[in-house]
Amino acid sequence: MSRPEPVSRRERPAKPALSRAAIVDAAMAVLEQDGIGKLTMRRVAAELDTGPASLYVYVANTTELHALLLDRLLGSLDLTWDEVEPWRDRLHRVLGDYVELVSREAGLARAALFVWPDGPHYLDLVELILRLLLAAGVDERTAAWGVDLLLQHAGASVAEWSTRAADSGQRLEDVAAQLDAADPERNPVLGSFDTALFTQGHHTTRTLWALEAVITGILDVRFPSAP
Repeated sequence: MSRPEPVSRRERPAKPALSRAAIVDAAMAVLEQDGIGKLTMRRVAAELDTGPASLYVYVANTTELHALLLDRLLGSLDLTWDEVEPWRDRLHRVLGDYVELVSREAGLARAALFVWPDGPHYLDLVELILRLLLAAGVDERTAAWGVDLLLQHAGASVAEWSTRAADSGQRLEDVAAQLDAADPERNPVLGSFDTALFTQGHHTTRTLWALEAVITGILDVRFPSAP
């Protein structure tokens, strides 16, 4: 009985060449399939049928991978401005779109608090917000710090509400009950206050209200004399 003929490895299709774009594509696939909690270099390497060490030639670590992934996602935003739409309306619209984008994944919202996106779409987002704040009449330093503050607050709001929605171990009902139990002698204002106001309102409405408060502050605040 003759032995089966071995299969030549030359007949196997060659693996696609690795690149940053291919790694981000694979990271997107992992994010969509398993969520950001499973987004590790090892998992992305498995998606690409290679070893983790091969990825480090193109991406330094998981933080850089998150930065590249965030930038890829920002590419879905409308980051144009025709200068006809009022600057404040356009600013609310782009921030609302950003909130909606990062709210799709709680872990992504938390990552956005500590990671600057890396790529052209992030630069386009910064460019748009700078244009809008400068059109509002603020100086360059205020505009620069305002970009950071607005994106930080938008991300923090989404991270907070997304974490609450995912069983964080605390409920709004528990917070409300704690506020209602305030000792009127120790906390006289809180004891007579309508504590339901603390937890009322849809998170989107509260986020947009907070962003408007931040925008108003950016326009009115004066820089301290200290450096």
